[in-house]
Amino acid sequence: MDILNKKHFLTVKDYSVSKETFDLYHDETLDMLITFPQPSLDNLGKYYESEDYISHTDNKRSLFEKLYHFIKNITLKNKLNLINSLQPNKGSILDIGAGTGDFLSAAKNDGWQTIGVEPSEKAKSIAKRKGLSFVKQTKELANNSFDVISMWHVLEHVPDLEKQIKELKRLLKPKGTLLIAVPNFKSFDAKHYEKFWAAYDVPIHFWHFSKTAIKLLFEKEKMKLEKVLPMKFDSFYVSLLSEKYKSGKMNFIKAFYVGLLSNFKARKSFEYSSHIYIIRN
Repeated sequence: MDILNKKHFLTVKDYSVSKETFDLYHDETLDMLITFPQPSLDNLGKYYESEDYISHTDNKRSLFEKLYHFIKNITLKNKLNLINSLQPNKGSILDIGAGTGDFLSAAKNDGWQTIGVEPSEKAKSIAKRKGLSFVKQTKELANNSFDVISMWHVLEHVPDLEKQIKELKRLLKPKGTLLIAVPNFKSFDAKHYEKFWAAYDVPIHFWHFSKTAIKLLFEKEKMKLEKVLPMKFDSFYVSLLSEKYKSGKMNFIKAFYVGLLSNFKARKSFEYSSHIYIIRN
C-alpha cells in the first residue's frame, strides 16, 4: 500500500527507541492508517532494540512490568477459554508472533498441539526453554494444517499485509478459526492522547486498523469476519504508556481514569482500545 492520494492524519514520534517522527495517512477506502515512511526490512530490527519492549521479555523489574504480567496471566486464561469455546475439539494451533511463548505454553498444557513463529531470537530462546516448538517461516508449513491460528497484536507489525493475509488463508483448515488482535485508532483513548497514544508505536506498527478495515481486508480473500470482541485491559495499559510519553512519567491515577472512561464510552460506540477479530474461511 502506498500513500498517494491519502489524507494526512497525524504526525507521531517513536518515543521508545529512535525519537524520530513519522506521519500517519488515512486510507479512506479501507478506513485505516498507514505509517510513513516505513523502515526497510534491513533497518527494522533497530526499532525493536529497547529494554522496555515488554512482549519480548519475562522481566518483572518495575511495578509496571509486574502489573503487565499479572494482567497477562488473566488474559491468557481468557484467550484459552475463547479458543476452547470456538474449537471444542482440541487440535492444532499456530501462533504467529509468539513472543516468549506464554500463550502457546498455556494452550499446550491444555492439550493443544502447538507451533509458533517468532522473529526475535531473544524472545524465541525464552519460549524454547518452556518446551515449545517453532518454525522459522510459515512457508515451511503445509496447506490447511491448523484448526486455530492466532496473531495477538502482530498483524500491525507485518510489512506485507496482503501477502500475510493470503498466507493465513492458505494455512487455516476449511472450518478453522483465525483470531486477530490489534489496536483500534478509533477508540476514545486514541482520540484523547492523539500523537501521544502509545498504540501508534511507530514505526514498528506499519498499519492502524478499524473494524471496517479488518472486515474488508479479509473479505478480499473470501474470509468472513464472524465476531468482534473487546480487549478491555488494553485501554489501561496503553493509557499508562501514553501518560509516560506525554508527561515523562506514568500517572497511574490519570491513566486508570482514561482507561475506564474509554471502556465506558465503548459500551455504546463499540470502539474499544483493542479488539479481537474472529475470522473464518
